[in-house]
Amino acid sequence: MGTRINILETEPQAYKAMAGLEAYINSTPLNKSHKELIKIRASQINGCAYCINMHTQDALKQGETVQRIFLLNAWKETDLFTEEEKAILALTEEVTLIHQHGVSNSAYEAAAQLFDKNYLAQLVMMMVAINGWNRIQVTCQVQPAS
Repeated sequence: MGTRINILETEPQAYKAMAGLEAYINSTPLNKSHKELIKIRASQINGCAYCINMHTQDALKQGETVQRIFLLNAWKETDLFTEEEKAILALTEEVTLIHQHGVSNSAYEAAAQLFDKNYLAQLVMMMVAINGWNRIQVTCQVQPAS
């Protein structure tokens, strides 16, 4: 793969704005496991090798199991994820693939029944942030560290 634009070097203010969203998310009470599941699952869908690599390593450091990470792309087929995690993953998939069918009422309502409005808003912002990061890294062909 060829070298593409480095957003951090070329437009540091744009990168700083994205980092500001990330800083906001990190200041919220979002569960660390919820954040990493969102980051990994959206990155899998978007095919972002850089983010998959980074966030699986982060999840492992925070105590996530290898088995759950291996099975994340098949979360609907296993009982390893809680009701809350399944609602988050369903919403993450629909937000990530929003161009296909929007976000269904069923996915939204499943999450809304399990989380208060603030937590739900924070989850959505986490989904928006990782999808933004994925698009930057994939567009710029940023490679995971060896």
